[in-house]
Amino acid sequence: MAHRSWCAENPGASSNERLEFLGDAVLGIVVTDHLFLTYPEMAEGELAKVRASVVNSEALALVAAGLSLGSALLLGKGEDASGGREKSSILADAMEAVIGAVYLDGGREAAATLVMGLLGEVIEEAAAGPGGQDYKTRLQELAAHRFDQVPRYEVVDDGPDHAKRFFATVTVGGVTRGRGEGRSKKHAEQAAAQEAWHELMEILSEAASSEDA
Repeated sequence: MAHRSWCAENPGASSNERLEFLGDAVLGIVVTDHLFLTYPEMAEGELAKVRASVVNSEALALVAAGLSLGSALLLGKGEDASGGREKSSILADAMEAVIGAVYLDGGREAAATLVMGLLGEVIEEAAAGPGGQDYKTRLQELAAHRFDQVPRYEVVDDGPDHAKRFFATVTVGGVTRGRGEGRSKKHAEQAAAQEAWHELMEILSEAASSEDA
């Protein structure tokens, strides 16, 4: 958590910059590995775009802010007074340093667990759309064309603002077809839509098998 501004005022102390360097590399390989294995049909160009949308200062700063990492930073007096605890660049660097520290302490598996726990839903959202993972659109098209219905979503939230969870339910024709949860309303709705889409596809598949028999 030691920023270089704090180290400048505390001779002999080491900053988190080396851990940040390591964490950046670990983050990149964990996200790349997950994308490669999870989306086998996604082209190299799309994989690169999804990775870039996750492995960047803005995304990491949001995660760090959600963890209240700013309050744990060791900052120099000037940096602290100028709002350093809220600066995206400092928060993102600290998040990478934490990932690097977890990697040194627990190895790749521990680091991967941390990264996916913090960024798994962000990755899923980034992969939606061009890669064919936008289940809300899929469900809407399926419900309209095959069931002549429009999906309806209900979302509730729970928990404090910094760790709020959203819970979504989707119905088609008045029947609950899917439930999902996530760190945002969009994530929760996508998860519910995915469950509903798979259920309806299974119903259609069984109906087709019965007709063939």
